[in-house]
Amino acid sequence: MLSYILRRILMLVPVLFGVTLISFLLLHMVPGDPAELLAGLEATKEDVDRIRTEYGLDQPLAVQYLRFVGSAVRGDLGISIQSRHPVFTLLLQRLAFTLQLSLVSILVASAIGLVAGIISSTRQYSAFDTASMLGALFGISMPIFWLGLLLILVFAVRLHWLPSGGAGTLRHLILPAIALGSASAAVIARMTRASMLEVARQDYIRTARATGYRESVVIFRHALKNAMIPVLTVFGLEFGYMLGGAVLTETVFSLPGIGRLLVEGIFARDYPVVQGAMIAVATTFVLVNLLTDVAYAFFDPRIRYE
Repeated sequence: MLSYILRRILMLVPVLFGVTLISFLLLHMVPGDPAELLAGLEATKEDVDRIRTEYGLDQPLAVQYLRFVGSAVRGDLGISIQSRHPVFTLLLQRLAFTLQLSLVSILVASAIGLVAGIISSTRQYSAFDTASMLGALFGISMPIFWLGLLLILVFAVRLHWLPSGGAGTLRHLILPAIALGSASAAVIARMTRASMLEVARQDYIRTARATGYRESVVIFRHALKNAMIPVLTVFGLEFGYMLGGAVLTETVFSLPGIGRLLVEGIFARDYPVVQGAMIAVATTFVLVNLLTDVAYAFFDPRIRYE
């Protein structure tokens, strides 16, 4: 197990290298000069050239990229062009909130998705099964930003039950978590239903019923535990996707997370911030998938990683 974990951690190196290279090239393909944006409309050419030299933007792209990679290896992600604060400090301040939002969202999605999937599988082709699968299809199809605006309109503007944005309390996370977790809940529900129906056809499930076990014991102790392997895979993937979906959610709800920081960095052509945010998201995504793989052995002891 330890050797497997170490190998997966080493796989971070090519992943992060690819993320930094692609984000670097894409950023420099976008029209606009960050030095001109930072200098302002009334700045002279000398002011723009001075800022460009200060941040190394006058050097060839290959030199800029190698300088960024060399500094990132030492833990230095550079200085924000817009705020002039260390990027690593900005990421620490924002990443904690994004992880908190993603965690609450995956908990909401798991609770809704697992319950709907289990009930649908035990009542196949019933009215609840049809309604829940239609709801899952609707949840997958809904854009996050549209659902977020709809939730704000109904629960914040019309009913005044919840705040429309900002952070500070658990109430501020309810609407963003629902908006961010709706698509994941739909995917988890469909995967749970399909996996439970597949397991229900196995011989050991029929044997458990024949020996007189209660239906709840058959479902939760025998069927659900063996059906969790593909569902766990979905958990890991959806949690990673939530880090990307947080860009829209945090923008709609004005949340101080890494997604909003990434959007602000893109508009300001703040290269160090965008590249640092991409590295943070990619690292979190890979580590979450590693934890998902390790969790397989808990649900199915036959799985080994030697």
